[in-house]
Amino acid sequence: MNIKFFNVALGLALTATAMSASAQKKYTEGTVNFTTNMRGQEVNAKGYFRADSNAFTFTTGPATIKILTDVSGKSMAILVDVPVASIKKAAIATPDEVDQAMADMPTFTFAPSTEAKQISGFNCKKVVATDSKTKKTYDIWITNDVVVPITGIAKYYREIGGFPVQYTSFSQGQSTDVTVKSIVDEKAPAGTFGIPADFEKISLDDLKAMSGGR
Repeated sequence: MNIKFFNVALGLALTATAMSASAQKKYTEGTVNFTTNMRGQEVNAKGYFRADSNAFTFTTGPATIKILTDVSGKSMAILVDVPVASIKKAAIATPDEVDQAMADMPTFTFAPSTEAKQISGFNCKKVVATDSKTKKTYDIWITNDVVVPITGIAKYYREIGGFPVQYTSFSQGQSTDVTVKSIVDEKAPAGTFGIPADFEKISLDDLKAMSGGR
């Protein structure tokens, strides 16, 4: 396992359900299906959401990774399940670690454009996001077709004016492109937002040590 891989996943978890307050279809809970690229490989991931919680999960090799966050963005846990190695670990972030992760996120200004297109069946319009620190620009495609609870919202997309469908996710200096494929109006499976009793709770530093500190 590579800790940079987890950093990318963390960034995705914090942006998986960025949203707006104006919409046609309103979800109270459901699942966001999307694709991204991690370490040169396309990964299919799911983001489960409800009013107070968000769970981001994906599989890489023999490992299933789940990242849990709350509506306030003050708690986070990374669950690692590797059945073939009998590994069940839940790395719990401290409040300071969560705050630092959020502080490291970019700060954007947004400039809506007149460009529009359909992505994954959503009516999207392009917004150019400019990083206030690096001055780099990113094309973010958002839709106002839907609205979901604000769980997992990333502060750097909070004022973008819509639900990001095709966007760039950031974490600790790394970025990755994400495309939302669908949103399903459904209840998450039982236990989705909790830590199972058979998982050993560890620190993020412990997780980094397991990953070789990379």
